[in-house]
Amino acid sequence: MQNQDRPRERLLQYGAWALSTQELIALVIGSGSQGTSAEDIAQSLLVRYATLLDMAGRDVAELCTVCGMGPAKAAALSAAFELSHRIQAEPFANRTSVTSPAILARMLMPRMRQRRTESFIVILLNAANQIIRQVNASDGSLNAVMIHPREVFRLAIAESAAAIILAHNHPSGNIEPSSEDIAITRQLVEAGRIVDIRVLDHVIIAGDDYTSFVERGLI
Repeated sequence: MQNQDRPRERLLQYGAWALSTQELIALVIGSGSQGTSAEDIAQSLLVRYATLLDMAGRDVAELCTVCGMGPAKAAALSAAFELSHRIQAEPFANRTSVTSPAILARMLMPRMRQRRTESFIVILLNAANQIIRQVNASDGSLNAVMIHPREVFRLAIAESAAAIILAHNHPSGNIEPSSEDIAITRQLVEAGRIVDIRVLDHVIIAGDDYTSFVERGLI
């Protein structure tokens, strides 16, 4: 391959926009492996996963199943995707307070919409509804997640939170809350009353859509 055709040299000369998706992935993973070039590995990734969003939802172990991908390459690619998620969430994360479920959903979507299994996040808020911290409280299976009130409020008490918002994703894309979702939310609302920490909402992320328990009248 001539110098002018190498992805790195082309990026330096023309800018990142001039490179194909395959070339960009090759640059991120850096080098080939055992006689396979970085671009060949990038092509294998694109064949295995139909879209970048699908690829971004895979963990390091899954990425390592692609021929030529070791832990270091998979970690670099995973880090690149996480940076992309943070860029998308940044305009919303810097708001002084959470003023609507839509704002919170748009902040969480870049990270949660592509996850292959359910994850339960607790957003800790101060008295002005400003975000103190986001905590990944539990990870589950493809369609279920286990969460205990003791764990949720242990985190909230430790951070001196005045209120919390619950959030989890539905990998199926179905935005409807399940009977289990409703039951655990009611349990957490009651537990919050006992320890004087309000549960302001429970938001379900499903692809590019969301459901708010407050908007549904479920809280």
